Amino acid sequence: MRIVLLILLLILLPAGNAFSAPAGLYTGEVLVESQQKSERNRALPLALKQVLQKLSGKGSFDDYPLVDPVLDSAASIVVSFHYRSVETILADNSVSNRLLLVARFAEAEVNELLKKLQLPLWPAERRPLEIWVVVDDGTGRRIMPLEYAYAWVSMNDIAAARGQPVSWPEADEEGIFPVEAQLLWGGYTEDITGDDGVVMIAAARREGAEWSVRLNLDYGGQNWAWRIHDVDLQQALGNSMHEAVNLIAEANTIAAIDQGKWLHELTVTGIGNVDDYRRCLDYLQSVSIVDRVSVTAASRGVVRFSLELNAMSLYLDETLSSGPVLEFSDTENSWSLRK
Repeated sequence: MRIVLLILLLILLPAGNAFSAPAGLYTGEVLVESQQKSERNRALPLALKQVLQKLSGKGSFDDYPLVDPVLDSAASIVVSFHYRSVETILADNSVSNRLLLVARFAEAEVNELLKKLQLPLWPAERRPLEIWVVVDDGTGRRIMPLEYAYAWVSMNDIAAARGQPVSWPEADEEGIFPVEAQLLWGGYTEDITGDDGVVMIAAARREGAEWSVRLNLDYGGQNWAWRIHDVDLQQALGNSMHEAVNLIAEANTIAAIDQGKWLHELTVTGIGNVDDYRRCLDYLQSVSIVDRVSVTAASRGVVRFSLELNAMSLYLDETLSSGPVLEFSDTENSWSLRK
């Protein structure tokens, strides 16, 4: 029975997918003991704190002493809440049934809190982090061995709570992965996704009573490497996940001083018909740092947009460059619609 549940857990891990904004950025989930009102009142500030963590990229608010006092306003800005139960397999083979409070908060009010608290803003357009785990427990180096599935499910839960989308490799019908364990053990992230990849390799080795985990993280050409030691593999990998999100968020957040109101002109070429125009317009309206889009001029195949931004235009350029719809043309100093 446990093996069947472990296989189901692995199936439920998200496979590789394209660039997308994570769902539920304004929703927090907190472990509760019951559905009583007193327990809900205790949990709502924690749910709001999780939302602020997702939006700011901050794992801790130790440097922001004004955060804790405003959490008491959670009940006044909650839009809806419900409960859900989850079943988790623990390392000792036991099954734990947990009850979670799921609370969604008003976006406008939460955004005002972010500004009031002078928190950085982590744009919603976040590339999924591809995670590979290779384990050497004394029986050989194996990629994501089934008996440790609870550990990567925990990593997946941490990433979701922090607002970082992730993807996991898939084995074929015979359980074979497309990358050899020995290659992963070397930590060569560029061999998996190329120069602009978003990938983390966790190589875990049991050394006596302790696990030594070496992490290699590549985010679009930026590279980090570090080690974590712990007697508990799940704890070590969980801490690794938190650190990976901290690094990715810090490299992509918009400082409070760079947030505000800006007007920006954007020229897009390659718009050949109404469908192209609609696709471009829908995309621009979906970008998180764009508050409003209007058209100022149009000619054959070219449209000039006026954008109202909530951050400096350089952040818009970074978002569009990594997005799936537009690409920058150096020769024409404009953006063109990808076909």
